Amino acid sequence: MNWQHLTKEEQLSTIDLQSKAHPILIFKHSTRCSISAAALNRLERKWDDSKAGKAEMFILDLIAYRSVSSEIAARYNISHQSPQVLIILNGKCVYDDSHLGISFDEIAEIISEVSPT
Repeated sequence: MNWQHLTKEEQLSTIDLQSKAHPILIFKHSTRCSISAAALNRLERKWDDSKAGKAEMFILDLIAYRSVSSEIAARYNISHQSPQVLIILNGKCVYDDSHLGISFDEIAEIISEVSPT
């Protein structure tokens, strides 16, 4: 996986623009939480670029960048969870899940449904 680190609120405007061309996946990760570490590990082990399409992936350390996490919740009108995965398309959150509900197979299915042809 090729994670890009999400560290500034300003990056969300760029993500919104990029999401007009392809889905953006954001993984909100708590570096202090064993469930978050397990969910991230499961996602990375199962990840298959051939099924993920052209999705671009961002990871947020929400302990270090709490304000970015708060802005994500406000901007995309979702409740804060940790760990949490979101798929952004056309500047809107079209999918989110959290904790052990985070599944590569489900993410790949959503990405294939929303990806422009």
